[in-house]
Amino acid sequence: MTTTSPTTPPPGTAAAPRRLVLVGHGMAGQRFLEALYAHEDAGRQWHTTVLAAEPRPAYDRVHLTATFSGTSAEDLSLCPPGFLDRHGIDLRLGDPATAVDRAARTVTTGAGHQVPYDVLVLATGSYPFVPPVPGHDADGCHVYRTIEDVDAIRARAARATTGAVIGGGLLGLEAAGALRAMGLPTHVVEFAPRLMAVQVDDAGGALLRRKIEELGVTVHTGAGAQAVETNPDGSVRALRLSDGTTVEADLVVFSAGVRPEDRLARACGLPVGERGGIVVDARCRTADPHVLAIGECARAADGTVYGLVAPAYAMADTAARELLGLDGEFTGADTSTKLKLLGVDVASFGDAHGTTEGALDVVYADSRAGVYKKLVVGADGTLLGGVLVGDTDAYATLRPLAAARAPLPGPAERLLLPAGDGDTGTAVGPAALPDEAIVCSCHNVTKGTIRTAVTEGGCHSVPAVKKCTRAGTGCGSCEKLLGTLVTGELAAAGVETTRGLCEHFTHTRAELYEIVLVKGITTFAQLVAEHGTGQGCAVCKPVVASILAGLGDTPYVLDGEQAALQDTNDHFLANLQRNGSYSVVPRVPGGEITPEGLITIGAVARDFGLYTKITGGQRIDLLGATVDQLPAIWRRLVDAGFESGHAYGKALRTVKSCVGRTWCRYGVQDSVALAVELELRYRGLRAPHKIKAAVSGCARECAEAQSKDFGVIATAEGWNLYVGGNGGMHPRHADLLLTDADHDTLVRTIDRFLMFYIRTADRLERTAPWLERLEGGLDHLRAVVVDDSLGIAADLDAQMTRHIDGYQDEWAATLADPDRLRRFVSFVNAPGTPDPSVRFVPERGQIRPARPDETAGRQPAPPAPPHTLTPTRTRTREVAAR
Repeated sequence: MTTTSPTTPPPGTAAAPRRLVLVGHGMAGQRFLEALYAHEDAGRQWHTTVLAAEPRPAYDRVHLTATFSGTSAEDLSLCPPGFLDRHGIDLRLGDPATAVDRAARTVTTGAGHQVPYDVLVLATGSYPFVPPVPGHDADGCHVYRTIEDVDAIRARAARATTGAVIGGGLLGLEAAGALRAMGLPTHVVEFAPRLMAVQVDDAGGALLRRKIEELGVTVHTGAGAQAVETNPDGSVRALRLSDGTTVEADLVVFSAGVRPEDRLARACGLPVGERGGIVVDARCRTADPHVLAIGECARAADGTVYGLVAPAYAMADTAARELLGLDGEFTGADTSTKLKLLGVDVASFGDAHGTTEGALDVVYADSRAGVYKKLVVGADGTLLGGVLVGDTDAYATLRPLAAARAPLPGPAERLLLPAGDGDTGTAVGPAALPDEAIVCSCHNVTKGTIRTAVTEGGCHSVPAVKKCTRAGTGCGSCEKLLGTLVTGELAAAGVETTRGLCEHFTHTRAELYEIVLVKGITTFAQLVAEHGTGQGCAVCKPVVASILAGLGDTPYVLDGEQAALQDTNDHFLANLQRNGSYSVVPRVPGGEITPEGLITIGAVARDFGLYTKITGGQRIDLLGATVDQLPAIWRRLVDAGFESGHAYGKALRTVKSCVGRTWCRYGVQDSVALAVELELRYRGLRAPHKIKAAVSGCARECAEAQSKDFGVIATAEGWNLYVGGNGGMHPRHADLLLTDADHDTLVRTIDRFLMFYIRTADRLERTAPWLERLEGGLDHLRAVVVDDSLGIAADLDAQMTRHIDGYQDEWAATLADPDRLRRFVSFVNAPGTPDPSVRFVPERGQIRPARPDETAGRQPAPPAPPHTLTPTRTRTREVAAR
């Protein structure tokens, strides 16, 4: 069945595309475009113009906080490359709509253009509410809503001493976390009697407050901002509260909620709600049949103005169906929330406050462990909602159960109590969910849809299911449940889902590590004979080689059988490049290098005709070396005091640093000295994946420490330690593990963190996904490495000590061993002969690999045979290292 309205063409008509104007290109606007153009007929029916107030296409505002740690606007972009061009969409950035003439059906823009429309969709979103207190517009007062807001706050924080956030809701606590992460003493002011008053109850709010205050944030509840006091120059000096308290602060962030951006609708006479919001019906139509409204600017048919992404997406889908003449109404959406605020896990779902008649509360609280859980249960035994603070592992399953109003799989109290004393509790898993349960509320994907994608759609992995159904691509809170569902369906279909390392080992990498450690196994042959099958493969051999080297007497150095297990990079101690040449990366600890060291590297690059590039990790990459040249190049570098940078191995790469207080007027600690110390301490540490680190000398964060596997930021009292960050393909903001730590505590904690990661991570698993997968997350990690909850701290310390004491530079060792040097030939029957297939052409004053259709500009000259190498110069190791 289809419906016909002024927004949809009569059935059976064929006319020129009608004019669609979308005002606003935020998350709701982009979702509307994707939903509309997912249908083949959309391009023929509509010619779309988008008027955007911001200077960039739609981006993920939910993860806006990530921009404080270096995530770019491009990283957050929601507009797929080529999407607009492919559908002929005219996007006009930085040219907002300023007026609507409903009679003439035109929209006037800020640049003075008049854009005609047949249908107008308003997706203007919301704007931050700033209480009209005296001084609210002073220099140093900011709102937190856009990428430009983040840039302004970051710039102000660099010269501020104390921050205050007005608003203790979701965005307010996110803003407070960002200020605290930048090293500012931070206050949170909330007018309500508790934090996150909309999401959690009094008990949950009390625990949340305690855990946040333990992290050094001062919380003021039951008090509002009365005035912003200023200095003579008009800048912020302090914040005066309604309870008489004065908070000294020179940076104030207003995050006291948002208001619907409905001014355009008001001005053109469209009805709006008493408390704001453009009035729409169940199909997102306004009082004018040619105008629709979606997202945060709209007041839904149930009288609610929704401020979350899931309802905005649902309204966008409804509006798209309306324009296409398809059935579908917006009847409300899931307003559940799960997030980590200042390192504290918080979740709220369903009827969290028990407003349903006859609702009962079942509560579990452990103040020592920092855990609070409440389930709201109906009189008929169905789950209505709940609040989780400190432990949100069950959220992914409980939320869909509540949304489906499904019966509980067991007594409610058994779902909350931790297992113990032989009582495993009642399992809350995907089996308890009906097929109609919404697993991904952002994209309204049911369990049944996911099951169908696996069993009938051939989606046999989580990424494949994501691509097919879009589940898990919104806020990400359902990813864990999604993975469990996919694995369960595959197992039920008889598809093997073992987590074993490969066909030769049913054990995971972490299990093999423990076997080698406990049994003292020293060879691959012994390990595969006792705990595996066959001869091994390209997957398991390098992994086992890494484990054996890390637990051996000389960490990182592989000889004999171990050398045969290595992949190409490890075998030749260099990175293989696309044309068969190799790169050479000497270690430059902390990025600190002497002029003599620079001259040596330059001379080596010149003499061997190598391409040179400064890396993002503050060292110099030399590319274009052939296998035969590697020993001669490294002879020059080792004699000058350089060591291997291990750019080819799964090991510590670099510890990046700023210049710190030694040179910088903002620095509060010596970041260079600490970075050099840490890089030399952990050099050569074999791991499941590469490790990157950084040390920043102040809250300005020039070393980008919060996007590293471990990062350190100086404070006036010591050092803050962040772990589990990643600035690569899937950026992740690191989590705060320690605050204001002294030097010894800091180093000891990093030691244990790295060793615990090495012991328990999967093959090729970076610290970011490892920490997200780790049972208990950051709290468990802190308990293990700080509080020694597992009793293994002494073992972790001893392993690190063995690594440090046994370390040797493997290039220096290789140059001293004729047997190892025999590896470095292109042709075993013609040592010293260069590989003619490795060709280069000149470009920008250097070389690059030649394409097949290009004539080579140079071929590498043959070096002296490896066994005849002699030192060309002698310098101390200290020259390059310090």
